[in-house]
Amino acid sequence: MKARIHVTLKNGVLDPQGKAIEHALGNMGFDGINQARQGKFIELDLSETDRDKAETMVDEMCRKLLANTVIENYSIELE
Repeated sequence: MKARIHVTLKNGVLDPQGKAIEHALGNMGFDGINQARQGKFIELDLSETDRDKAETMVDEMCRKLLANTVIENYSIELE
């Protein structure tokens, strides 16, 4: 089973990398970008076959290591 995790900064948290991306794209002539936010994508190949167990396990991984839940949100997709 594959798990895909998207981690993004919570609203209101400053995102200097996103701001740099936004500024650079504007300088390259890409107009109309109101905001850019940077995040991370993690893909895991799991041996677990039970969907509920896999979701519980990945959620625990996110809370303990993959995301800083004070400043980041995360979402999990299982395939």
